Amino acid sequence: MKILKSGIRNVTASDKVTVCEPVNLYECTLHDDAFVGPFVEIQRHCVIGAGTRIQSHSFLCEKVTTGKNCFIGHNVTFANDLFRSGKLNPDPESWISIHLGDNVIVGSGSTILTEFICSGAVIGAGSVVTKDILKPGIYAGNPARLLREI
Repeated sequence: MKILKSGIRNVTASDKVTVCEPVNLYECTLHDDAFVGPFVEIQRHCVIGAGTRIQSHSFLCEKVTTGKNCFIGHNVTFANDLFRSGKLNPDPESWISIHLGDNVIVGSGSTILTEFICSGAVIGAGSVVTKDILKPGIYAGNPARLLREI
């Protein structure tokens, strides 16, 4: 049996970051005043912007970058292998990078499957984002659609 322990490994962060264990954080960067709730996984090459809050049970795959003061609700999933070939793709170079602007809110239970969400966007709880969000507004549904500009 091979056992891989979760924990915090090779994370760049200041004393101004709050992390509630248990978590699985590795090879990522957390900027000042970031908050990471329990049962969160943040994988390598992720950068979490200053003042961003990530609530419990969320999963941030490799190559996710958030802007400043974002809010990621409970049980949010970011996925970057979109299975375009119909099977798992083991090559990280072909996976998408996901970028959130500043002040983005992602409601609990949402799934992010796109490369870009602009600053000021609000994603409603349980939404599935399949296309880039290019203008501030409230988006919800599966697939997420613009409900109202803000």
